[in-house]
Amino acid sequence: MPHFFIKSSDVKNGILTIEDKELLRHLVSSLRVRCAEGLKFIDENEMQYETLVSSVDVKKIEARVLDFYPSKRKLPYSMCLVQSVLKSDAQSLLISNATQCGVDFIYPVITDNCAVSKKNVADKLQRWQKISDETSKQCERANLARVYDVSDIEKFALDVDRKNAIVLAEKYANCSLDDAVKDIDLSSKIYVFVGPEGGYSEREFLYFKENNYKLLSLGNLIYKAPNAVVAGLSIINARLL
Repeated sequence: MPHFFIKSSDVKNGILTIEDKELLRHLVSSLRVRCAEGLKFIDENEMQYETLVSSVDVKKIEARVLDFYPSKRKLPYSMCLVQSVLKSDAQSLLISNATQCGVDFIYPVITDNCAVSKKNVADKLQRWQKISDETSKQCERANLARVYDVSDIEKFALDVDRKNAIVLAEKYANCSLDDAVKDIDLSSKIYVFVGPEGGYSEREFLYFKENNYKLLSLGNLIYKAPNAVVAGLSIINARLL
């Protein structure tokens, strides 16, 4: 069952009141919520509420809180994805996959082999954020992931702590998974880089190598970028958790 994001101030004396117009329209018009229906909500403090709807009208929904508890559906560290922007459908899938894998921050970047330009994706940010938000609801995430504005990979990489950065590389791997994660500081942001469908350019690989980035191979198989995100983040999280 998906859950919906609310404010803690919406809950008073064991009753949750929904008056937010967008959420109200979604619950009433799209989902056709009815009395005696069970719904889950979560607030900005990552507190999960299990409720039973007691009244529904066009101005508000009221639900009785049956139980509430801190949500555990998040990673115990901050995972960031630095991803080369893909074409529309693949990019949407990548955003959804990254959100499902627990990423807190998604940084779209332009790389040499991008199939799209920075100018052509500047107006897509709101759509990507909406995809991430909807995925968070469906997966009952404790928090929302944030999608940032598009930037250039080398400008972005200048400020990244190399110790906490892993580049998913289809070639030129220079470390094992154990070596890649052994010195990661879990109290700081962890950055995972994934390239475009055509892979990073030779120039970009040279930049990573010269600047001592950890290049991690996913093995002999070749993945499409949205699936490489799942494979890469999953094995890294498995070692860190």
